[in-house]
Amino acid sequence: MQKQYRNKLWISLLLILIAVISIPSIHLIKTKMNEHQAMEHIPTGYRDDASHLNLTKVHGVVDVETSPQAIQSQLKTLLQYANERHLKISIAGAKHSMGGHTIYPDGITLNMLPYRHMSLDEKNNILTIGSGATWEEALRYLDRYGKSIAVMQSFSNFSIGGSISVNGHGWQKNSPPISSSIESFTLMNAQGEILECSRRENPELFKLVIGGYGLFGIILDVKLKVVDNVALVFNSIAVSPKDYLEQYQRIVSEDTNVQFAYGRLRISDKHFLEQATLNYFEKIDKKPLALSQQQSKNAETKRIVFRGSVDSEYGKRLRWDLESSLNSISPYTTFSRNEILSEDASLIENKDPNSTDLLHEYFIPKRYLAQFVQDLKPVLKHKKVDLLNITIREVEYDPDAFMNYAREDVFGLVFLFNQKKTPQQEQDMQQLTRQLVDIVLKNHGTYYLPYRLHIRPDQMRLAYPQADAFFSLKKKYDPDELFSNQFYLHYR
Repeated sequence: MQKQYRNKLWISLLLILIAVISIPSIHLIKTKMNEHQAMEHIPTGYRDDASHLNLTKVHGVVDVETSPQAIQSQLKTLLQYANERHLKISIAGAKHSMGGHTIYPDGITLNMLPYRHMSLDEKNNILTIGSGATWEEALRYLDRYGKSIAVMQSFSNFSIGGSISVNGHGWQKNSPPISSSIESFTLMNAQGEILECSRRENPELFKLVIGGYGLFGIILDVKLKVVDNVALVFNSIAVSPKDYLEQYQRIVSEDTNVQFAYGRLRISDKHFLEQATLNYFEKIDKKPLALSQQQSKNAETKRIVFRGSVDSEYGKRLRWDLESSLNSISPYTTFSRNEILSEDASLIENKDPNSTDLLHEYFIPKRYLAQFVQDLKPVLKHKKVDLLNITIREVEYDPDAFMNYAREDVFGLVFLFNQKKTPQQEQDMQQLTRQLVDIVLKNHGTYYLPYRLHIRPDQMRLAYPQADAFFSLKKKYDPDELFSNQFYLHYR
């Protein structure tokens, strides 16, 4: 009898083990099998952006020249052409904004991506680079010299000029946005003049163009500060959201070896916004591997785990559990700084033609973080669009950009939603966005401007009291409003 009982017990345990392994596997296999491989087709004569909701007819798309001399001649001719025909010009790089910031109806779109020359001043740690280059291209170039980007966002397939135009920020510790790493840039204005812009030359334009969404001219050549590429080790701890600030200051801010840090909030219904992780990378005394020697670390598996959380409570719990388990067993995994920065947005790519992933970002003074998370709960609990992720990043005070969102040291909370491409879901998202902005304003925060234009003009001006002065200065530098886009049309 005892032997029979033990056999049954072993069989039961084996069945449980098979279930534990097979249920997640079946879920992920189904996720992969249900994906669509066909890419969305954009008709000739139209443009869209990363929202996949801004399909717009344009007059034409112009690919810029690759050399400094050729591009200047080309653009001066183009400005004259646009003025004579009363056409507007919008400026695009990788098109990762989501509110029509790179599109004007029946206007000319400049594709800046071909303009990607670069050279390094090793003595002064300054990279000179064409504004159409991507961060990935810059990282691979700098890697040969043992150098790295000082400040950039978490994905590397955005363009340099585009990131300056939205004043992107990264997850570098104790760092303001990208504005802080810009030494200078050249700008072609609406009159076809080439202007040097820095904190000393044309300082007002310098502040306006950074985070100016292409409304003041065309960024051409950029000088960026660079730093050493170093080896880093990863670590992660579980924290309560109410203790996040205290833990961040103790573990990240006070450790001079920490270079990168980010937090993640739990978004499954179980323990909704009640758990968080704090993830950070510490510098070690070791030579970093070259990018060419580093292999993709199961990128497609990570993507499928992420996509498996769409419209699935089980998928959200699975992703949290897998990430938490991986974090707990992989402390001190070694990376180079350039490897960490060279992640591509395809890591979370959505292949469903019937839905789109939309970003929100809210900047909250550090002292209000815990209260902000508490205020989010009742609104997000009853949301009608699917929340996929909330990441927390530190952003220090930004004295450089005119339309600055970090007016003191803040945490940037990056939300990712999956929205169906239906009128009802668009309405649901607009309603949710306005509710979230009200909570942001209550907590003395701001929001990021490159996303959907769902926020009311009065809310926008409460978040950005300098907006009217910004639009007035736009008319000062570009009186005929030659440079324009859907963002400007909506809020001017």
